[in-house]
Amino acid sequence: MKAQWFNSVDQIGEAKWHAAIGETRYPFAQFAFHKALEQSKSIGDGTGWYPEYLLVMDDDDVPLAIAPTYLKTHSQGEFVFDWSWAEAYQRYGMDYFPKRIWAIPFSPVTGSRIFSRLDPKGDDVQFSHLYPALAELMTQANQDRGFSSWHLLFTKPEHVALFAPNKELLHRISCQFHWFNRDYQDMEHYFSHFSSRKRKAARKERDKVTKQGIHLTRTLGNELTSAEIDFFYLCYQSTYAKRGQQGYLTREFFGQLADTMGEKIVLVQAYRGEETIAASWCFFDDHSLYGRYWGCMEEVDCLHFEACYYQGIEFCLEKGLQHFDPGTQGEHKIARGFEPVFSHSIHYIAHEGFRDAIGNFCEEEAESVRGYHQDTHALLPFKER
Repeated sequence: MKAQWFNSVDQIGEAKWHAAIGETRYPFAQFAFHKALEQSKSIGDGTGWYPEYLLVMDDDDVPLAIAPTYLKTHSQGEFVFDWSWAEAYQRYGMDYFPKRIWAIPFSPVTGSRIFSRLDPKGDDVQFSHLYPALAELMTQANQDRGFSSWHLLFTKPEHVALFAPNKELLHRISCQFHWFNRDYQDMEHYFSHFSSRKRKAARKERDKVTKQGIHLTRTLGNELTSAEIDFFYLCYQSTYAKRGQQGYLTREFFGQLADTMGEKIVLVQAYRGEETIAASWCFFDDHSLYGRYWGCMEEVDCLHFEACYYQGIEFCLEKGLQHFDPGTQGEHKIARGFEPVFSHSIHYIAHEGFRDAIGNFCEEEAESVRGYHQDTHALLPFKER
């Protein structure tokens, strides 16, 4: 096995990239996704995100896999929060940045972090041995350049055990809420699995949106007009503006994705009459729906639940998708049928003293997260199974 670092997707080339990832339909593994991030200047100079893709080849230079990593000069857009770690370094007069993250930028979605050719069942078991091997490569690269740390974010739970033999690596867990298709036929069949009170509340939420004169549509990315993307982007930025911030991604990013991988995108739009008032952008593949970038130009009671959750569930049922990962945080998802799941990250901290302290923090945090995970089960709307 050989490995080489590249600073852009074009240095690898589309042919090698596709040879490495094979037939996977995972949206965030696609060459087009990463090229759009670069070309739209959503990452790169001035953003604090500097790509360093690791291409793995066999001894005959045949591409086997790609690991997406980024040098970071801040902790924004990651969704596994380490600001307190950076502050601790600063208090002791040490540099936490730059650091390396092994992740999908701006996307708190669990998935493979090695994009590799898949076997016929869609598993990446044949390349699972690469995770600890690449971890060693990243540790060495960090040591060579004096970086504080590297962080593997939102990795699959089955990959966590692969890192266990390396005692220098820390395991951190958090809690998200995902929806799973339990062979539901349609929304009415889905709601029939709720308790009577919760079913009535869910239907009331959907009816409330309709009674306020709102209707919604779902459009695939390759069918979107420039005007629809413009409006969505206005909504996207408005979500950040309400918090005094600016969205990480540029208008060019979304437009380029609609052109190059629109068959993996669905946009929910909400209308009052002919006027569009809200929009929610999701990705999908053959198995899962991944969301979502959202925003509204008018506050409407329950519209967020409809546009971001119920419409996504309905889309999954129509397409036969088995899973909906709507992003991080949000206890309000539970009442709509999103179940608590653990998300996992792996961390290498170079400084031994900080590694011990952060390791203790992760253990204490994990105990709290496990308790929270258990408690939230009682809030689910389903009848007792």
